[in-house]
Amino acid sequence: MTDATAQADTTFKRVMLKISGEALMGDQGFGLHPPTVQRIAQEVKTVHDLGVEICMVIGGGNIFRGLSGSAQGMERTTADYMGMLATVMNALAMQSALEELGVFTRVISAIPMDQVCEPYIRRRAVRHLEKKRVCIFAAGTGNPYFTTDTAATLRANEMTCEAIFKGTKVDGVYDKDPAKFDDAVRYDTVSYDDVLAKRLGVMDASAIALARDNNLPIIVFSLDEPGGFRGILAGRGTYTKVG
Repeated sequence: MTDATAQADTTFKRVMLKISGEALMGDQGFGLHPPTVQRIAQEVKTVHDLGVEICMVIGGGNIFRGLSGSAQGMERTTADYMGMLATVMNALAMQSALEELGVFTRVISAIPMDQVCEPYIRRRAVRHLEKKRVCIFAAGTGNPYFTTDTAATLRANEMTCEAIFKGTKVDGVYDKDPAKFDDAVRYDTVSYDDVLAKRLGVMDASAIALARDNNLPIIVFSLDEPGGFRGILAGRGTYTKVG
């Protein structure tokens, strides 16, 4: 199949991929696991090869989580800024892995740090996407008290993405934790309001509300399933659509 044919078969032309920092840990309890970063980068490349324009937001929980730092007595604003810096480290690691695969990538930070990445300028970011560069948005929204889930939803709306792909350890949204309950039931589709009312934990409430207000679908899928990201974009695979 040629790239042109593959592109014609894809459901979306521009998407946001949101993954947690913990997804980059592999089997480690902390930090970055380079083979895992490379595996995820390969998944992104297979989708990029279809001609899909890709935005990414990566959490920072594998290095530092602001909320847990705050819970241990650190001032919340400072803890959140530390978490934002952790997301920049993860974004640079993913950029390195993608560019080793020949995928041109830009790290775009909400907190200016010109020596290592670009500042966020919406029109410039859109131009990068039009040139088929992967854009990794780092440092959250640049504001404390907002999670990377909210940052991903915000950037997805600003970049006019057609969907948010939330990569997790399970293949969709369940009515309860499938790791703890054998009778957990997976939803094929679920509404934004049900996610909020039932506290299903897809994303935090502000991210879900922002997606709902802009009619932006969220596709929840397993990042651990090889080829899963590409398969869903081609209309296959197991996932839950929030919309």
